[in-house]
Amino acid sequence: MGLIYLALYKGKGRLFNRLIRLWTRSRYSHCEIVMPDGRWLSASAMDGGVRAKYIELNLAHWDLIPLPWANTNRIAHLFRQHAGKGYDWAGIFFSQLLASGLHSRRRMFCSEFCAAALGFDTSAQRFSPAMLGEVAHRINRLPFVQLAHSLPDRHEVRTPHG
Repeated sequence: MGLIYLALYKGKGRLFNRLIRLWTRSRYSHCEIVMPDGRWLSASAMDGGVRAKYIELNLAHWDLIPLPWANTNRIAHLFRQHAGKGYDWAGIFFSQLLASGLHSRRRMFCSEFCAAALGFDTSAQRFSPAMLGEVAHRINRLPFVQLAHSLPDRHEVRTPHG
């Protein structure tokens, strides 16, 4: 099983990207979950909502944060539940711009999808791409996460008789 990443978009993008960066006072305007099979999962305004696609990685436009603690099955299940849902324009306005937390249960925006996929369901709509990146960095710095990530894979453990 490969590693899952949080991809944070820092490229120039379109007017919408610039407005998100300006409002959140961040270098990031979009986020995606990168699965071990190479699919990028998110809710995209350009693509009309929750979708999976393959994106050619350009490190000038994306920062990647490894997520050794992320659960592949949970993410895949959440994606199956929400695939095809529309983009939550009202949610991004009320949750991010007005900070009211109001959002649609039938639609999602990028950081809401990614936060829910990573287990932050109850407050997923409150996350911006930058906030989600900061939380991922903080979790990665926890001693037990660092220890677990440094242990060999179960299949690599050698026994005295093996």
